[in-house]
Amino acid sequence: MRYPEDQLNAGHIPADLVAQLPPGTDPSRIVIVRAAPRSYTGPILLALTVTGGIALIVVMIAVTLHVAAAATVAVLSATGGVGVALKRPHRSK
Repeated sequence: MRYPEDQLNAGHIPADLVAQLPPGTDPSRIVIVRAAPRSYTGPILLALTVTGGIALIVVMIAVTLHVAAAATVAVLSATGGVGVALKRPHRSK
């Protein structure tokens, strides 16, 4: 066994814990209770959800600005507010 937690996983009581037992205690009847390992599923899912939400908001803003710009150009060109004049140079033959 390489690590102390390997001893606990195998059901062995480490010597330092046996030394802390009160006199007359049967070590075979001792149960060691440990905290469960931390689960990272919740924080990872939260980070992915927040990132996805931010990306969705950015895409929605981009689409809204695109539609607004297209509508503005359509209205201005229909009312004559925007015009394009191309001057071609006169070519002599």
